[in-house]
Amino acid sequence: MSENSQPNQGQPQQVNLQQLAQQFMAGLQRHFDMLAFNMVARESVQEDAYNSRVNKPRVMPAAQHHQNFEQMQAYARDLLVRQVINDCMNLAVTGMNNAHFFLALVKITKANSNVSSEAQQEAQKAQQTFVPSQLDEKFNRLEKDFGILCELEDSIISLGFIMHALMHQGGAVKEPQVDENGELVLELKAVKVLSRDAAAERPKGKLVDQRRIFREGDMLSFTDLDLQLILITIASFADSLFKAVSLYAKSVKDDNES
Repeated sequence: MSENSQPNQGQPQQVNLQQLAQQFMAGLQRHFDMLAFNMVARESVQEDAYNSRVNKPRVMPAAQHHQNFEQMQAYARDLLVRQVINDCMNLAVTGMNNAHFFLALVKITKANSNVSSEAQQEAQKAQQTFVPSQLDEKFNRLEKDFGILCELEDSIISLGFIMHALMHQGGAVKEPQVDENGELVLELKAVKVLSRDAAAERPKGKLVDQRRIFREGDMLSFTDLDLQLILITIASFADSLFKAVSLYAKSVKDDNES
C-alpha cells in the first residue's frame, strides 16, 4: 500500500507495516526537502529578476491587478504557510487511515498473515466508517478499538485548529480554537544538542518539546524554522503511531499463539 493509496476492492492483499511506514516517511522527506528548496529559492530571488520574468511575455492577463515584488513576497509566504500546514494535516490523516486499516486486519485475522477476501472486506467496511470521520473521532476510535494512544495527539488537533483559522478566519485565533486558559498551544519537536564531538559527523542530540502559544485575538505567524519543525513533529507522530501499531500486532499474535 503506498502512502496515499486506499485498499483495493479486488483480491486479498498482504499489508506490510514496515513497507507502509517506509513509504510514508519517504513521502514526508520529500515534503521536507521541497520546503527547504522553496525557502532557499525565496531567499535568493531578486526584484529585478522578478520584474524581468513578469515582463517577459510583454502582456499580462489583467495588468491593473499586477502585484509588485514586495506584495508577492508576502503573498508567497502566506501561501507557503497554508500549504505546509495543510500538507502536514493530510499526511497525519493519511498515516492514521493507513494504520487503522492495518489494525483492523490484524484484529479480524488475529494477526494471521494470510488475509482472506472475507477478512479484507470486513476491514474495508470498518475503514469506510473511519476514513470520513472527524479528526478527534479518529483518535477516539484508535484508542477504543485497539488501545492505541497517539503521542502528539494534541499537536495534531492544534494544527487542525490552526488550519481552520488560516482558511476561514484570516489567520486570527478565535474562541473555538483556544483552551480553558484562552490559549492555542502547538507543541513541536525540536532537537536539543547534547554534545559536539569533533570526531563525529553530526552532533549528538535528542528530540525535545518546543511550544508556540497563541491567545485569542492573536494573528497566527510562523518562522521558517517553525514550518520545518511542524514537519519534524509529523514525522515523530507517525513514528510513534507505527511503533504502537507494531506492538499491537505483536500482542495479538502472541495472544493467539499462547
